[in-house]
Amino acid sequence: MPAKGQDMQNSIFLAKLIGPVTLAVAIAVFLNRRAFVEMSEEFLKSRALLYLSGFLIMPAGIAIILTHNVWVANWRVIITLLGWMMAIGGAIRLIFPDRVQAWGRGFLRHPMGAYIAGGLWLMFGVVLTFYGYFR
Repeated sequence: MPAKGQDMQNSIFLAKLIGPVTLAVAIAVFLNRRAFVEMSEEFLKSRALLYLSGFLIMPAGIAIILTHNVWVANWRVIITLLGWMMAIGGAIRLIFPDRVQAWGRGFLRHPMGAYIAGGLWLMFGVVLTFYGYFR
């Protein structure tokens, strides 16, 4: 088990890594909502891309869990939750691609779906970038 100082170093490193990526995704979604929806529809049509994304996302999530399974009542839990969501989401994409396609299409049909996704990415990105770089 890492020492307390090492836990915080891992949190800051992962916040610096994940924060700017999620900010970029959020900005891209808000600036290019139509393109985001079209790209997502194309993605959902491809079982190969669904499988590949699950194959990449699941081990990335497990890596976060193995190095940062921190359950505390502060910003650091966001990293842990993202790791678990990635690991579980990747497994679901590998095991149930048809279900993922149906869920994804349903989400894209929601008129506010892209804005909800962008808002979540923006929230994660702002918090993680702030604590990674400015705190």
